[in-house]
Amino acid sequence: MAAKKEVLVVVSKVKDYLKSKKMMTSGDLPQALSAEVYGLLDKAIKRCKANKRSTVRADDL
Repeated sequence: MAAKKEVLVVVSKVKDYLKSKKMMTSGDLPQALSAEVYGLLDKAIKRCKANKRSTVRADDL
């Protein structure tokens, strides 16, 4: 069984945003949203390394 990764999003902020849009938050949303963020960051890291840099920039996303 794979260990769960740390949640990267501020759950209260996600809930507040969704509430402002008259929506509710399921219990599994923060973990799923964090998985998407991990994917974006991994992709950005790969691009950064391909460009021989060690600083991830916004344009790497």
